[in-house]
Amino acid sequence: MSDQAELLLDARNGVGESPVWDGARQCLWWVDIPGQRLWCWSVSSGRALHWATPEQTGCIALAAGSDALPHGQWIAAMETGIARLTPQTDGTVDCEWVARVNHPQTGMRFNDGRCDRQGRLRAGTMVADMSLAAPSGSLYALVAPGGLRGLEAGYITPNGMAFSPDGRTMYLSDSHPNRQTVWAFDYDTDTGTPHDRRVFIDFRPLPGRPDGAAVDADGCYWICGNDAGLVHRFTPDGKLDRSLPVPVKKPAMCAFGGAGLDTLFVTSIRPGGDLSDQPLAGGVFALRPGVRGLDEPRCVL
Repeated sequence: MSDQAELLLDARNGVGESPVWDGARQCLWWVDIPGQRLWCWSVSSGRALHWATPEQTGCIALAAGSDALPHGQWIAAMETGIARLTPQTDGTVDCEWVARVNHPQTGMRFNDGRCDRQGRLRAGTMVADMSLAAPSGSLYALVAPGGLRGLEAGYITPNGMAFSPDGRTMYLSDSHPNRQTVWAFDYDTDTGTPHDRRVFIDFRPLPGRPDGAAVDADGCYWICGNDAGLVHRFTPDGKLDRSLPVPVKKPAMCAFGGAGLDTLFVTSIRPGGDLSDQPLAGGVFALRPGVRGLDEPRCVL
């Protein structure tokens, strides 16, 4: 592999999201939101498995202490709350609800999210019908023993969450066409609270809308340029460093993985309509951009 995108799997996901590298099993995990599927691709076999989930899932995190289970255990932010999913070898999933969410209006679900460097899950909500442009989305913290604490409100489509290598900066975007902004926050690692929001990237003059993101070991911020078929890398001071193409219009989220954490995996969206110019839409791709990522923290409850 190289910095030229190669097809990993022609998954044909409606919305492939939340790729997470599982180093213990040398597998890449992700979800298809409208397909209500949890996916896993194995390096050793080169094959993929998937499991049906009870609701649409916006993001996942590998649960701490679950390495002994054949497929681990996953903390999943879905439509009505956050659950613990345990994929079984017979293709079923055990689901245990951890926390329920009180959405301010109907038709909402969780979207992008991930754990901070301490393993605490943060995830945002959105109105599923983006045409409404409703600023009803919020950022939540999952707190023990099974509750949700609101951190930020007023988002249309919260996305692009990532944390700096030292965990003291949190990034969050709003990918809705009306917003197209990435913000940086100072992040209190003791309390798990973001504060002092400022604009990190104004995406409006750039190709694509800001979607899912990851941070590399150099502290640079990688974010998918949805609608532009690009993955952008920004330096810690917000300057565009380079842009790598993928063979689909709607890359959705990226994540570092592989044995050396030097592979950038990219999930994508398969829209309706004529796909003759992007037949691999909804696939998962791999690039080797010449930099390393960071281990994804396990989720602690």
